[in-house]
Order: sequence, then C-alpha cells, then structure tokens
Amino acid sequence: MPPNTTVTRRRNALLLHRRFLEQAIAAGLPAKGLDQAFAQKLEVSPSMWSQIKSSRPIGDTLARQIERHCGVEAGWLDRAELAADVPDAAEERFVAMARQAWREANAKGKRDLSRWLNALP
Repeated sequence: MPPNTTVTRRRNALLLHRRFLEQAIAAGLPAKGLDQAFAQKLEVSPSMWSQIKSSRPIGDTLARQIERHCGVEAGWLDRAELAADVPDAAEERFVAMARQAWREANAKGKRDLSRWLNALP
C-alpha cells in the first residue's frame, strides 16, 4: 500500500519547520513569533500554517512552494522515508513521560528502566 501523501507531506513540512526553529534559536532569536516567521518564509498566512500543521492537506502547488522557499528539491515533501524522522504527538508524550520517570527514579529504578529498554526487540 502506498504511503499516505497527506500525512507524509505534513510530517516533512513539520521537519522543515523544526529545522527552521532550531536554526533560529541557535542564532539567538527569541522563540516567540517563530511560527509567524516560518509562515512568512513560506509565503502563507500564519493561519494557513497553523492549519497545515494540524489538518490541512498540502496540495502539489503548495508542496512545491514550501520546497522552493525552504531550499529543498522538488518532490522532497513526498519522500516517505523522511517523515520517519519527525516524532508525532504520541511519541513526544512518551519521551516526556520516559524522561520524567528517569529523572524521578533512584539508581535502582534507572537500572531497571535501562534493562527493560535494552530487552526490547
């Protein structure tokens, strides 16, 4: 079954967004207003960017526009293998819970967590 283009494009757009945020923060820019700056870079409204992040499908024309403004080759948003690099909300929640469990655990608890994770396939 072919991958879902809508999901792939959204996840890859979020990957480009994350790269933008990381670069902006590394350059010392304040986090506030970065979503608007990214929308401006893409030449879309902040409202449209918000919709894209959550549910709006990215059509072919918009996909090529995003790629062009982010400096990636045409068709980049359609590459399913890239989408695997972007954690979804459930994965982010799991990582946050795991981090909290690790930080709150004593030495034995940390060893137990490590053993449990190492035992996974």
